[in-house]
Amino acid sequence: MTKPHYTPLPEHWARSLVFTLILLSSFSSGTKAQQVVEIKDQVPHHIFSYGEIQYLEDKTNRLTFADILKPEVSSRFQPNKNYTPKNYHTGSSYWYRFRIKHHKASSKNWILEFFDQSIHQVSLFVPDTLGQYHARYFGTEYVFDKREYGHKNFTYDLNNGSDLALTYYVKLKSSQSVGAIIVLRDVHWFIKYALNEYLIFGLFYGMVIVFSLYNLLMFFAVRQKQYLYYVLYNLSIGLYEMSSDGIAFQYLWPNAPWWNEYGFGFALFLSSIFGLMFTINFLYVKAKAPRLYTLIVGVIVLRTVFFIWCLFDKHLFSYKLIELIPLLVAWGTGIYILKNKYKPARFFVIGYSFLLVGFAIKILLLLNVSWLPYGPITYYSLSFCFVIEMILVSFAIGESIRTLRKKKDKAQKRIITQLQINERLQETLNKELSTLVEMRTKEVRDKAAIIEKQNEEISIMNAMLEKDNQELHQNIEKVTRARVMSDEVDFAEFSKIYPDRETCFKYLSELKWANGYQCRKCANVHHLSGFLPYSRRCTKCGYDESVIANTIFQNSRIPINKAFYMLFLVYSTKGKISSHKLSEILLIRQSTCWAYNSKMQKMLEERKKELRNAGEGGWSKLVLES
Repeated sequence: MTKPHYTPLPEHWARSLVFTLILLSSFSSGTKAQQVVEIKDQVPHHIFSYGEIQYLEDKTNRLTFADILKPEVSSRFQPNKNYTPKNYHTGSSYWYRFRIKHHKASSKNWILEFFDQSIHQVSLFVPDTLGQYHARYFGTEYVFDKREYGHKNFTYDLNNGSDLALTYYVKLKSSQSVGAIIVLRDVHWFIKYALNEYLIFGLFYGMVIVFSLYNLLMFFAVRQKQYLYYVLYNLSIGLYEMSSDGIAFQYLWPNAPWWNEYGFGFALFLSSIFGLMFTINFLYVKAKAPRLYTLIVGVIVLRTVFFIWCLFDKHLFSYKLIELIPLLVAWGTGIYILKNKYKPARFFVIGYSFLLVGFAIKILLLLNVSWLPYGPITYYSLSFCFVIEMILVSFAIGESIRTLRKKKDKAQKRIITQLQINERLQETLNKELSTLVEMRTKEVRDKAAIIEKQNEEISIMNAMLEKDNQELHQNIEKVTRARVMSDEVDFAEFSKIYPDRETCFKYLSELKWANGYQCRKCANVHHLSGFLPYSRRCTKCGYDESVIANTIFQNSRIPINKAFYMLFLVYSTKGKISSHKLSEILLIRQSTCWAYNSKMQKMLEERKKELRNAGEGGWSKLVLES
């Protein structure tokens, strides 16, 4: 823990105790009316209030402590007329002074505690027995580790080594409205009180976490957004309470004091938004009250705009009364939905009524109402009311689940009843359908017998037509082949007989082995299919003989069907057709046509006698080589 930072006043202010006494006597008229708080061992706790505190508002923010000690400035201090004073104008600095009567015979250690944890700057000026003042600075603008005690409140150890009545000065400056709640406490009492307070905080925030986890599990179980909004609403309220109590500064951002000016405003904004979103989804406002739904959406938009504005002017965060509008809208919506006979809304309305009461007490505290006493109940009233609201809203959620379960049970009963009725109707319908199906089946069977008899007749006629078609096709093929072999035809018509390589190879196979197969290597007469189409492989020696081997087409580089046609043209013209004409007909280079034409004319001349009486198929005798 770091040591307290003491800044002694300039030496010329305390050169003489006599001068200090004269200076104090110069404004004794102002201090006579001020009550002195006496340290007593039997009174371990005392809150400075009413006439025990005097205050001075510095609207210029220029007064120094040296100025405060001047008679003309000191005389401007006014007695406090409220239970505890408050800085109503956040742009001003407020000076307070109070007097403590010390007793060095006291057996206890005493501290000064500043109860409002949101004060931005606290400057405490402590006198000593020589009339000198020492300055001690703390507040939310300093990191948490700078504090003498690791506690959420600002504390200072008093030196009780004299029997003098000393005057203390405090300067408060904060960007939001805060109270000068100054407490004189015995250290033993402070420890006991702090332990109890942190125990209560643990219970409170533990309840927030437990309720949040419960509703988060409900969200994962039923996937309804209302549970998620309620979880976020609870966590936002918890963050606001932590920011207000100083717990957030102690545990969440101890090294980021700048966040103290935004944390509570950010939490209030989230609590308003998620609270309204929960209201919309839990009460089914969009379906049950469309106009209120529009109003709530409008409030959400306006609250968001105000929050963005606050980010640029952080002093606007102090206007916490703005949160009354979303709270009243949610409360009024619950009342309206409750009047429409939605039972879960009753716990919702009661819970928000408690929240309104806590909010009203907070407003009265902000206004420093004289008849409202300050104490733990009033100070933590909003927290107590939030716990009650959290419990009641949980009851409302539970009742909503029970209502949905009852509706589901009723719906299931109606479904079961309807299923039973449907089953009886189905049995009746099935009986009627069975009768109709039997009648229809009998009709279909009779018609099927007639159709089957007709199909038999049609099948016989189709078979006869198929036979006629085959005979006709064969006759056409014979006629076409005969015409091709006897007349001059073009390549297109010739291709109908020999359209591709497969047809040509088949014809060559039939022509080549018309008298049976015999291996050229070993004279074996048994064969298997070879690697190429229509080739034959000897079963004994394995010689594979191609279908074009030992024919005029062996080693031919032009398509076999064109080679066929060329041989036909040469034979039909008796070798008189020119290579130029063959090139035009077959679309092959003239040099190629000349080479093949020469080879074919030579073979035609050699087999002239053999071909003299060959007839239509004479050209095929040129295919096989001798």
